[in-house]
Amino acid sequence: MGRKNPASQKALNLLRNRLCNPNFIFKPLSDSPDSNYSKLKFLVSSSVTEACNNSILLLGPRGSGKIAVLELVLGDLLLEYPDTLSVIMLNGLLHSDDNCAIKEIARQLCMEHNLMFSKMASFDDNSQFMIAMLRECGLAHKTIIFVLKEFDLFAQGKQRLLYSLLDAMQSVTSQAVVIGVSCRLDADQLLEKRVRSRFSHRKLLFLPPCKEELQRLLEHILSLPMDSSLPRDYAVEFNGKIKNILADERFKEIINTYLNSDSTVNHLLRFLFQAVSYMDLESGFLSLENFKTALPNFQRQPKLESIKDCSILELYILVCMKRLEVKEQNSYNFNSVMKEYKSIHDSFKTSDYYARSVCLRAFEHLLQRELICFTDNRGYSHLVEFRPVKLLISYVELHHGLKSYRSCPAILLKLMER
Repeated sequence: MGRKNPASQKALNLLRNRLCNPNFIFKPLSDSPDSNYSKLKFLVSSSVTEACNNSILLLGPRGSGKIAVLELVLGDLLLEYPDTLSVIMLNGLLHSDDNCAIKEIARQLCMEHNLMFSKMASFDDNSQFMIAMLRECGLAHKTIIFVLKEFDLFAQGKQRLLYSLLDAMQSVTSQAVVIGVSCRLDADQLLEKRVRSRFSHRKLLFLPPCKEELQRLLEHILSLPMDSSLPRDYAVEFNGKIKNILADERFKEIINTYLNSDSTVNHLLRFLFQAVSYMDLESGFLSLENFKTALPNFQRQPKLESIKDCSILELYILVCMKRLEVKEQNSYNFNSVMKEYKSIHDSFKTSDYYARSVCLRAFEHLLQRELICFTDNRGYSHLVEFRPVKLLISYVELHHGLKSYRSCPAILLKLMER
C-alpha cells in the first residue's frame, strides 16, 4: 500500500468545503456589472439609499443559484447597512395560506423590534400592524426586505397577502423591497390585475452559465490557493495539472455530456464533488479518470430507461406531444395529440398507424409510467380524452431516448430534428 501525500488530504478537504459553500461558488460570477448579483445588489442598495420602494422577481430552474445569489447580496448589504435593514423571510411551501403568511410577517417583525407578538391576532389586525411598522420604519429610514420563496404559491387563491403587502408599499412613508423567488418563468402572469398593477415588473432570469463563465467557474473551484498552508510547489503543480485537464477536449466532452441532462450550477457541483472524491491521495492530484469515473453515477436517468421500454406507438405519441409544445400549443389533450398523429401519417404515409382505441390504451400506459401527466387535478372519473396533459421529459431526454431505441422508426428522429 502506497504512502499518502501529506498535502493531498488537506487539498481534498479544501475542495470539498468549497463545493459546499454557495458564497464561494458564485463569487466569481458576481464580478461583472451585468451579473444578476450586481443588478440585484444595485436595486436593493438604491432602495436603501434613495428611500424608495421596489419589487423584483428572481426566476430560473431549481438549482440555478437564485437563493445563493440572493443570500450573497443580503449578506453584503447587511454588512454595509447594519442598522438600516430588516429581512423578513417567507416560503410558499410553509406560508402560502394568507392568514399564516401575515401572521409570520407579524411574528418576525416583533422579533426584529423586540415587541410582544399576539398569536390570537386576526388577519386584519396583523395587516394593520404590518402597515404601521412599514410606516414607522420608513420614518426611521429603515428598509424592510420581504423575501418570498416559492413566490408562485403565494399567487394562488385570493392573493390577499400580496395585495396587502404591495398596497402598503404605495405609501410615501413606507420603505420596503419585495423579492419573489420562483422556478416558474410565468410567475408574474399568475398575479391578479389589482396585484399586478402594484408590482414593478422587474425580473432577473437565472440561466445556465455560458462557456466562458463555465471555464472561469471550474478554474475558480478546482485551483488551489497560493496563499494557503499547502506547500507552494505542490499548489503550483496541482494547478498546472488542472489547467491541462480543463483544456483537454475529452474533459470538455465529459462536461457537455453531463450538462446535456441538467445544466444547472447545483447539479454541476454535485458532479464535481463526486469527481473530487475520487482523487488519488497517494499522488495528490486530480486526473481526467476521476471525472470519467464520476460520470456514470450521474448519467442514470429513469425517464430514459422508461422510453426504452415504450412501444413504437407510445414513441409516436411522445413525439406528437413534443411537436405540439414546439408549436407553442401549451394546452392540449388526447384529441389534440391524435390530430397531430394523423397529420404525421397523412404527410409521410407511415405504416405505423393504429386505431383510436389502441392509441388511447398506449396514452394511458404513458400516464402510468409517468412520462406524461394531467395538468388539472380532477379525479380519474373524468374522460381521459378531454383532460389537458403535458410531457414530463425534456427535448434532450426524448431525443436521446429515441436514438438509443433499437428499432426506432427513422421518421421519429427526423421529426424531432425539425
